[in-house]
Amino acid sequence: MARLRGLFPIILIIGLGAVSGFSGPNDLPDGLTISQCIEISLSQNPLWLSSEHDVRASLARIERAKARPRPNLDFDSDLQPGFLDFGGSGESYLGVSQILEFPGRRGLRTRIARLESEEASADRSVLRAEIVFQIKEAFFGVLLAEEKRNYAAQNLDLARDFLEKAKVKFEAGDAARVEYVRAGVEESKAATALAVAENRILLEKARLNFLLGRPKSEPLNLRGSLIRARVPFDVVSLVERAQAVRPEMAAMNARLAKAGAAKKEAGLSYLPDFSLGLSRHRIAGEKTTWDFTLSVPVPLFFWQPLRGEIAERQAELLSLEQKARQMRNSISLEVEQAGFQARAAEGQIALFQDKILVQAREVHDLFLYSFQEGEITGIELIEARRTLIEALESYADALFVYNTALASLEKSVGAPIEGVEN
Repeated sequence: MARLRGLFPIILIIGLGAVSGFSGPNDLPDGLTISQCIEISLSQNPLWLSSEHDVRASLARIERAKARPRPNLDFDSDLQPGFLDFGGSGESYLGVSQILEFPGRRGLRTRIARLESEEASADRSVLRAEIVFQIKEAFFGVLLAEEKRNYAAQNLDLARDFLEKAKVKFEAGDAARVEYVRAGVEESKAATALAVAENRILLEKARLNFLLGRPKSEPLNLRGSLIRARVPFDVVSLVERAQAVRPEMAAMNARLAKAGAAKKEAGLSYLPDFSLGLSRHRIAGEKTTWDFTLSVPVPLFFWQPLRGEIAERQAELLSLEQKARQMRNSISLEVEQAGFQARAAEGQIALFQDKILVQAREVHDLFLYSFQEGEITGIELIEARRTLIEALESYADALFVYNTALASLEKSVGAPIEGVEN
């Protein structure tokens, strides 16, 4: 706040010396910081909480994939003299059997489950980045709305003061009626602009409250400023970093690895599982013996459906490879666009600080002096004040764009940028 006031101290003195001024962005005391808003949102957001359970479910599927087929307990009672006369049966079998999967099949199934879990974790990171960006955008939106409300309130105070002075001068015969009427119109326009600004704050706060999981009309105070130190960055380095750490790429890599494993698993389907059995064999009047069984399924024409499954897996893998290529290009474009927007906003902010605001203040001070000396009318002073207010609002817009561009750049990189608050 002190920094901005140092850039453009503005004191408007009209008539007998009533003093009003335009201040810069203000920090709201005892309010929520942007970090606190992010923390609250992540503790309340249903999608974020749901994603945690999705990851846990994927971890549970890994254990399920590791499981071996359950053994079977087999009992066979033959040659019964009566219905369900097990004791009088002439022959019986009692044993166990176990299916043994072809070597490698269980390991592939487990790997696919692990890759699905990695994909779920990466998707959760994508969701977090989106939530954080939305919070930052809404947070800065509230600050921008409050800043414009401050300008509108100050403008209304000045318009009312000028209206009083114009009325006095008109009644004293020192000003034309048109000047007095124009002052009334400006006062009405300033009051309307303030009402619009107040409604804008309510809308922005309702949006942020929604993201925080709070009632939309609940009071909300923020602690922060649109003004921030310049954040240096190199777009080329950020593009390389994004390709390495972006959660979307991690999810895509997991999908590619999973598709490759699924293709290999389909190839293993050509190889059969085994079934081993051991049973106690009893025949009435004979010595009890033991039987050992090895069975291998040999389905007829098995290669036809399996050939189609392998072809399907191969096509899915090729499709994902092209999608991964498109994703890499898209990530590079996102980082470059966000970086370009941030650099453009930097230039606008510097232009406002070094030239536009200084010139607008000088013009306003010049017109103020001329008005006090009676060289110009109040209408001309109103135009100078309007130009100054528009410059202040445009400056606030540039600050907002810079903050949101940095937030977008951080989201497009997929990791915090050095110097940018998390």
